[in-house]
Amino acid sequence: MVSPDPRRLIPGTDTLLARPHIRDASAGLSPHVLRHIITQTQQRARQGRLAPDQVETEVLSRLVSYRPSTMRRVVNATGVVVHTNLGRAPLSEGAREAVAEAAGYVDVEIDLNTGRRSGRGGGARRALLAACPQAEDALIVNNGAAALALAAAALVGTNEVVISRGELVEIGAGFRLPELIESTGARLRETGTTNRTHLSDYVSALSRQPSEPVAAVLKVHPSNYRIAGFTSSVNVRELAALCKHHGVPLIVDAGSGLLNPDPTLPEEPDLTSALADGADLVIASGDKLLGGPQAGLLLGSASIIARLAKHPLARAVRTDKLTLAALEGTLNGGQTPVEAALHIDPDTLLARAQRMAEALSAEVVPHEGRVGGGGGTEVPLPGWAVRLPEEAAAPLRAVHPAILTRISDSSCLLDLRCVPEAEDDAVLSAVEGVLRALRDPTEELSK
Repeated sequence: MVSPDPRRLIPGTDTLLARPHIRDASAGLSPHVLRHIITQTQQRARQGRLAPDQVETEVLSRLVSYRPSTMRRVVNATGVVVHTNLGRAPLSEGAREAVAEAAGYVDVEIDLNTGRRSGRGGGARRALLAACPQAEDALIVNNGAAALALAAAALVGTNEVVISRGELVEIGAGFRLPELIESTGARLRETGTTNRTHLSDYVSALSRQPSEPVAAVLKVHPSNYRIAGFTSSVNVRELAALCKHHGVPLIVDAGSGLLNPDPTLPEEPDLTSALADGADLVIASGDKLLGGPQAGLLLGSASIIARLAKHPLARAVRTDKLTLAALEGTLNGGQTPVEAALHIDPDTLLARAQRMAEALSAEVVPHEGRVGGGGGTEVPLPGWAVRLPEEAAAPLRAVHPAILTRISDSSCLLDLRCVPEAEDDAVLSAVEGVLRALRDPTEELSK
């Protein structure tokens, strides 16, 4: 006798869909996701990688563990505060609550008193102006690059914008500001040299008579690098006086979103000071030192903000309700995680690291954190880290939530600067499990 083909025993799709426990487990999933999981599991059984009587159990297991998003939560134990690869700034509790509220229907563009359409994102705009009263008005777009592109398109057009050669920067992922500006139709008039630009260079650039006039002067904070040694640059106050004399606006791209001076970052430009020194428009990102969501912030004179808001590109770079809610929650809420990590007491950090190291029979070593995200370039943040074996780094990234550490000098360094203290015990438990598995993989695998 010929034995029956075991593949005939694989339960069919309709059979599995009719099972009550599978229906219950898939209640929150899209139908195409459910069918995809069933089809994949059936295929494994057809290939002999799964017994036919295990298909239903496997489908149920996958449904229970399925997550609609592929993004995984990460514990940032690198010591880098604004970590671009981890989404930059983590949101504060106030911002998270605002996002959750905005996930449904909200009055983003309607006046509930009159029932009529209103201006978009008024709450976020008012919160931004309250936090930076030096500005007459503000506009919020979807990111910092969009803010600069809108400023170039609305204020420069096809004319020329003067910029120092030392500020022709390349930002993350290979994007170059000169190319971004020129993509709007504006033309660059470079002045000065890479390391030294004087006021006389700007005077010369503004005094020349080209076929197309200069429409603006742009000053860009280099953000992710610093030129040291034989250098010179022109401050905002001097440039503002010169621009006023020539009747052209001064645009300052401050980059990191610091609203006010911070002694921890003495050389980082802030928006309030730039406006006080005479800048007509300042630009920054919302997801860096401001500690909020990805957003492009434009603050300045009422007349310039009005020009920007009326430009057709403003619609293309408009931000969504979740960003507006998160930004307002960031500005009106309490201390942000970024601010807390930047100003954490080194002694507190040391005590936390020592408690964890003692439990792990590990060593505490000095470790300088970094601001990250193009802010506070080369500014050290004195701190401490728990030194673990280098081979612990990969399995720590595989736990849930993933724990990202820093590899240095053949060691895995776990820095608690950006880890909420309330999560120390959970991190310790995960590290203990990884170290046990490294010491005895068979024992761990058998559990």
